[in-house]
Amino acid sequence: MKDFAYTVLMTLTDLGYLGIALGLMIEVIPSEIVLAYGGYLISLGKITFLGALIAGTIGGVIAQLFLYWAGYYGGRPFLEKYGKYILIRKKQIDLSEQWFNRYGPGVIFTARFIPVVRHAISIPAGIVKMPAWKFTLYTTLAVIPWSLFFLFLGHQLGSNWQQINEIAQPYVRPVIVAAILVLAVFILYSFMKRPKR
Repeated sequence: MKDFAYTVLMTLTDLGYLGIALGLMIEVIPSEIVLAYGGYLISLGKITFLGALIAGTIGGVIAQLFLYWAGYYGGRPFLEKYGKYILIRKKQIDLSEQWFNRYGPGVIFTARFIPVVRHAISIPAGIVKMPAWKFTLYTTLAVIPWSLFFLFLGHQLGSNWQQINEIAQPYVRPVIVAAILVLAVFILYSFMKRPKR
């Protein structure tokens, strides 16, 4: 881990639950790293699993609400101009918009487990004015298992928590495949429900 990112992580996690929530909200460090270190703190007995899960869920949802409101009030031109400051590139916006337009609001849940689009998918939801309560519900339902998974792995790894990417990779791939399959079933179900002309 780079020195700067490591320093930021240590500074944030010294704040305990608040630090975990802030770390996920500002997205300077990937969420899996923040959560894995949170799992390590659990193994040391400095924080509880439930408290870390709640903090991780709150931080993860708020991070996505920032992008949702940016899309809601600023629209695509605003994000294309200023997105680079929050690590959102035009390619991510294009891809997430395509996914949202093609698959509808249900993609908010499944896309959380798929690289590239999982952060930026909140943007088109805001642009098309998806109801905030529905967006928050789908996002929360996706953030909880994500937080559980990486907190658990971090707890099991203990002092080897920095190896989280290598350890998690064999588990994350099936999750991505499962998310895509769920999305395919959702699309098929939506298509079959449409009234025949």
